[in-house]
Amino acid sequence: MDGVTVIDHPLVQHKLTLMRKKETSTASFRRLLREISTLLCYEVTRDLDLTTTRIETPMREMDAPILEGKKLVFASILRAGNGLLEGMLDLVPAARVAHIGMYRDHDTLQPVEYYFKAPEDLANRLIIVVDPMLATANSATAAMEKLKERGAKNIRFLCLLAAPEGIQRFRAAHPDIPVFTASIDEGLNEKGYIMPGLGDAGDRMYGTK
Repeated sequence: MDGVTVIDHPLVQHKLTLMRKKETSTASFRRLLREISTLLCYEVTRDLDLTTTRIETPMREMDAPILEGKKLVFASILRAGNGLLEGMLDLVPAARVAHIGMYRDHDTLQPVEYYFKAPEDLANRLIIVVDPMLATANSATAAMEKLKERGAKNIRFLCLLAAPEGIQRFRAAHPDIPVFTASIDEGLNEKGYIMPGLGDAGDRMYGTK
């Protein structure tokens, strides 16, 4: 699909399979989510701009590569997005963090916003939005609109699983935002859940129903 990158690294796919299993415990699910998010972070940041800086090693001086520009922003769509966020911060601890509080109304499947907090100067930063699922895409689409209202121009969306219907809807609304995912599953059921999926990521991560 145009604008969609499937991260098919063997370690990503192996850990995703373990997460899908219904008998995987809450503790194991949470640990695997943190591990897989680090691997996904490698891929979504693969083409970051670099410059050089003069440093001195124990042997001599050299011009060494270093990230260029303002620090990244990781934007978590609450609450399940925090599972991806934690692993990504392990890899990029200096990143700024935004939180977008949205939940899906189970009757209408429409997003309901309840919280938004983001760093200033989004216009000059790369924002990587994280949420384990791209299902109906209603929440993700609304989150992108909110970020754009605050001036964001360079946005990427990272998720564990995506449904074809969600990708189509998301890309139609935001063709300028690339999607990175570990898997494109078969589709959605009548309740808007990804099939075969892995269930509700937030519930499995926090042990709630």
